[in-house]
Amino acid sequence: MSVHAAKKLFQCQFCQKVLPCNSKFLRHLRSHTGEKPYHCSICQKDFIEITLLKQHQRIHTGEKPYQCPQCLKNFNYIASLKQHQRIHTGEKPFQCLICQNNFKQRGHLSTHMRIHTGEKPYQCSLCPKKFTTKTSLVKHTYSHTGEKPYQCSECPKAYSKQCALVAHSAIHTGHRPFKCSECQKDFSAKSRLAKHIKTHTKERRYNCSVCSERFSRKLCLEKHMKTHAGHQYRCSRCLESFLNKTNLVDHMRTHIQEGININD
Repeated sequence: MSVHAAKKLFQCQFCQKVLPCNSKFLRHLRSHTGEKPYHCSICQKDFIEITLLKQHQRIHTGEKPYQCPQCLKNFNYIASLKQHQRIHTGEKPFQCLICQNNFKQRGHLSTHMRIHTGEKPYQCSLCPKKFTTKTSLVKHTYSHTGEKPYQCSECPKAYSKQCALVAHSAIHTGHRPFKCSECQKDFSAKSRLAKHIKTHTKERRYNCSVCSERFSRKLCLEKHMKTHAGHQYRCSRCLESFLNKTNLVDHMRTHIQEGININD
């Protein structure tokens, strides 16, 4: 450490940073040494600064000294209050330099940046899949464990995804928040609305690998593929085969009619 006598400056021997007073110098030094001299007597957690210890102790005491003047909600930390106030002001001070999207929180911007960088720091321990957020990873693990943490409050059904629970809840509430802008039809799930919109746009993304016919729904493609696989539906009375169930049903009526004629 070298002391600049005239200005009373203190220089860090590890990173050469210059601090204006001894207390700040000692606090900065702990970031290199790892020393945490302030101890919580309740949970035994240690802290670099006394202010951090006092903030932490509010978790145990329940003290929330910072109040929002607009909705009167209270917070443990002033940073949490400032973050909350952006809900009222609409302020989004953190901007992505690539696409100019704005965010209320720095953490949200950091997560967003992974879209541009392709970074996926969260890897599943059960398969090779990686994810941009920890939340996405946790949701993915349900596909391995079979866990269904989203429980319907009206019936015993449970789901691994919250969106599936919301869609299911519409059965009980009748709530259908997703509306088609073309025909005003309502849907309980966004995925169902997206599927419906294809009937207006005529989007056909499912291609038949045999005859190149295109379909808007995977189910329609699977049904169509049976026409290439041979006669799938067989009459139990005369063993004649048909490409689809509709043709079989029509054929069965001829047997029913024959029975009627014989009785006549």
